[in-house]
Amino acid sequence: MAQSSYRTRSRSLLGLFAAFVFGVVAPAAAAGGGHRARVSADLADHLNVGSQSIRVIVHGERSEIDALAARYNLRVARYLKSGAVFIVNAGQLEALRQDETQEHLSGDIRLKSSVDAMMAESIGADQVWAGSDDLPALSGEGISVAVIDSGIDTRHAALKRRVLVTRDFTGGDGMDRFGHGTHVAAIIAGRAGRTVETRDQRGIAPGAYLLNLRVLGDDGSGSASDVIEAIDWTIEHRHEYNVRIINLSLGAPVMQPYRDDPLCEAVERAVRAGLVVVVAAGNYGRTAEGQDVRGGIATPGNSPFAITVGALDTHGTAKRSDDTLAPYSAKGPTRYDLNLKPDVVAPGTRVVSAEAADSYLATTYATRHVAGTGANAYIALSGTSMAAGVVSGSVALLLEHREHLKPADAKAILEVTSSFLPAPGIVGAGAGSMNLVAAVAFATNPSGSTRTVIGGEREKFAHAGRLDRDLPLAHRHGPR
Repeated sequence: MAQSSYRTRSRSLLGLFAAFVFGVVAPAAAAGGGHRARVSADLADHLNVGSQSIRVIVHGERSEIDALAARYNLRVARYLKSGAVFIVNAGQLEALRQDETQEHLSGDIRLKSSVDAMMAESIGADQVWAGSDDLPALSGEGISVAVIDSGIDTRHAALKRRVLVTRDFTGGDGMDRFGHGTHVAAIIAGRAGRTVETRDQRGIAPGAYLLNLRVLGDDGSGSASDVIEAIDWTIEHRHEYNVRIINLSLGAPVMQPYRDDPLCEAVERAVRAGLVVVVAAGNYGRTAEGQDVRGGIATPGNSPFAITVGALDTHGTAKRSDDTLAPYSAKGPTRYDLNLKPDVVAPGTRVVSAEAADSYLATTYATRHVAGTGANAYIALSGTSMAAGVVSGSVALLLEHREHLKPADAKAILEVTSSFLPAPGIVGAGAGSMNLVAAVAFATNPSGSTRTVIGGEREKFAHAGRLDRDLPLAHRHGPR
């Protein structure tokens, strides 16, 4: 798929509808025709109330950043590879808006993890592990996945000797005291449990390796700038560790169009560098009162370069016929851009995976504990975070089989081999429920006119003709 296909945009009535649905997307140009940079919605709010301590992300080389800081007497909170974070007051922010060097300004928003058995069987991973006359046996061997999250408990039996490097962008030691990153990491590449009651628990790509890039604190939240730095660090070190995939099971409400969003810019840089970026759609599919929500995709899931993943409820069975879209799973279209997201959906409800010892999730949600103790404990959590981990592991299997697949090709294979879900439709489930057996079969023989469907049935490839899409990655905090 050509890179230009990522930028297919919705027009006409959708474009006219955007302001009505989501409000003003960016402040208008100054009345006198003077330069005024576009600002994200959160920064616009700060301007309106005259805030005195605002974290703002700007773009530029180090010399340009230093010049800006000197020109407006600004404090640099941190330098980024792509710019910097300034601490400013409302007056300084307005001055930055009028500086000719800046086209758009963004807040250093806070992000959260997307937490809300039969998982492997429901997507056909067990068949891919075993192989057949038509399909190779795959484990993800040789592929590395960067897990940008709350850290990884490397003491857990499922993750020992799976983590190649730990880097903590929060200033800590990389340990997962929240419990989210460990759970996601083991979904991607956890080894089988060590006891009778846990030996059936393993990740989708148990032969893959992981990079532990911590950006979320002990409460499961973190800053956009830390995530951006982690993505850029991964790009820089991708050849050193053979990183092919970035997993982002986190997000925040969308505050601006994806082209102005620094998180989406970082995702685009990663994809253009050859990395597949898998992002959780977010858990904003329903209000606390139970009302259905449209347009709740979170950033950076609104990036058309990302594979944005919604969550399925498998209802505890391996059969696909009873799968439904999880009520919490965020739906499209994306805010501001009105692109269609998510791209695909995967199991995300009551997913059993590694439990980080003494972590917030393990202690706060002790009733979610499933089996094992200590370094061999497992917990069931729900959310689009878990679904994103399933897809990252699946992509690792695809890339082991076809190592030269480009990010756009991997995304296209997952979409074209997914099973469309009529009830939630495109805005709820994208191309549909991911089918790993079909994806590997298609990668093996893309010219074939049929695909194997889990359960032995056969059906024609369902090409879901649809627009590229983006949206805010907003998730509810805490397990569901």
